Amino acid sequence: MLSIHPIRGWLVLGLALAAGPALAQQPAATVNGQPVTEVAVQRGLKRVPPAEHAKARPEILNYLIDNLLVDQYLTAQKTAVDPNEAENRIGEIKAEIKKQNQDYAKMLSELMLTEDELRSQVAADLRWEKYAIAQSTDAALRDFFAKHPEMFDGSMVRARHILLSPGTDPAALGRAKIQLQQVKAQLETQVAGETAKLPSGADAKAREESRNERLSELFADQARKLSVCPSKAEGGDLSWFPRAGSMVEPFAAAAFALKPGQMSEPIQTTFGYHLILVTGRKPGAPTKFEDVKEEVREIFCQQLRDGVVSQLRPKAQIVITPVK
Repeated sequence: MLSIHPIRGWLVLGLALAAGPALAQQPAATVNGQPVTEVAVQRGLKRVPPAEHAKARPEILNYLIDNLLVDQYLTAQKTAVDPNEAENRIGEIKAEIKKQNQDYAKMLSELMLTEDELRSQVAADLRWEKYAIAQSTDAALRDFFAKHPEMFDGSMVRARHILLSPGTDPAALGRAKIQLQQVKAQLETQVAGETAKLPSGADAKAREESRNERLSELFADQARKLSVCPSKAEGGDLSWFPRAGSMVEPFAAAAFALKPGQMSEPIQTTFGYHLILVTGRKPGAPTKFEDVKEEVREIFCQQLRDGVVSQLRPKAQIVITPVK
C-alpha cells in the first residue's frame, strides 16, 4: 500500500517519473503535455518476470501517470519544498545505498537516472509529504476512523467478480458496462425462476441459502466464460479480503456495501468494469482509534491521493503511446 510517501520506495521498486538519457525522448504517455518516459516504465518492469510484462505494463504506467498528475497539481498549488529538505533526503538515499554495499553512481547509471532527475523526483516526493501531512490532522484522522470503522476492525468480505477490460475507449467502456448489466439481469432472472420451483414447505432461511448457493454457481460459470481476471479459473472467486489495503477503493467500497447473495451494479476501476457478487461476510471487533492511528493515517493518505487523482484524471489530457 502507498501512504504519505507514494514515491519514496523508488529505490526498491525501480519506479520514477524522471527519464534517463537512453530513452529520454521516448514518451510512454503524455500528461497535460508532460511526458511519462518509457525508461520510467522499463524501471518498473525490471521488477516483473518477462512473462508478466504485458499485464504489468498498464498498471505501472497508470501509477506513473497518477504520480505526475498529483505533482502537477501540487506544483500548481505552489506547494514549496525547502532545498535543505531535498538535500537531506538525497543524503538518506546515499546512506541507504552505502548500507547495502552498493555504489551510488553505479546504481544511478543502472537505472538510467541522472542526479538532477533524482533531485526532481525527491522534490515531488517531498511536495506530496508536505501536502498529506497538512491534511492528515488528528481531527481529520479521528473523523475518518469514525466514518469507516470496517477499515480498521478486521471485517472481511468474500466475493466473486467478473472483469471486462475494454481499454480506455468510451464506446468500448459503455459496451462493457451494458454487457455486465445484462449478465446481472440474466442471473437474477434465472436464479429467481429456479428458487420459485423449490418445495413450498421450505422455510425462508433454507430458500435463501439455496438461492445464494445457486447464484454463486451460475455467477462462477459466467466468470469462467467472460472474465479477463486470472480469478476466472476459480469462477471469479477472490477469497476473503479486508475493507482497505487489498482491493482498489471503488471495488472494496462496492463489495462492502453488499450482503451475501447480493450483486453490485457494474463498477468501474482502473482495470475496467467489474460485476461483484458477495458470497460471505465476517464481522470485525471493536477497535480504539489510538490502537490503529498509524494505520488510519496510512489509509487516509492513500485515499487522499486517490481522491486527488480521481478529480484530475477526467480533466487531464492523457495520451498513451501505442506499444510497438
